[in-house]
Amino acid sequence: MREVRFHAFHGVMPQERKVGAEFAVSLRVGVDLSRAVESDNVEDTLNYATLYEVVKKEMIIPSRLLEHVAGRIGKAVFSHFPQVESADVVITKQNPPMGADCNGASVELHLINDKTSS
Repeated sequence: MREVRFHAFHGVMPQERKVGAEFAVSLRVGVDLSRAVESDNVEDTLNYATLYEVVKKEMIIPSRLLEHVAGRIGKAVFSHFPQVESADVVITKQNPPMGADCNGASVELHLINDKTSS
C-alpha cells in the first residue's frame, strides 16, 4: 500500500491530538507469494483490503509518537497475517508543526516477524 491517507490524532502537542492532522501510510510486507503466482487464487495471497483495515484500526488510536503507531501497525499485521515475514511501515505527518515548508516528517520502521518467540 502506498501513501494511504488518514486524518488522525497523533502528536506530542495536545492540540495535535485534539484537532488532528493529515497522515500518509505506506506499508510493504514480505511474504511468500509463490503459490499465488501459480494458482491465480486470491486465497493464496494477502488481501490488501484487509491490510488496509488493519492499518486503519491502528491509525484511529491517538498516540504521541509516530514510532509507536508504526510499531503497532507492524505488530497488528504480524498478528493478523502470521505468514508475513517482514513489514516496512512508513508514516508521514503531512504538515508537521515545526515551522518549515516541507513535504512532511516521516518515521520508517523495518520489522521482522520473529516466529520463534511465543
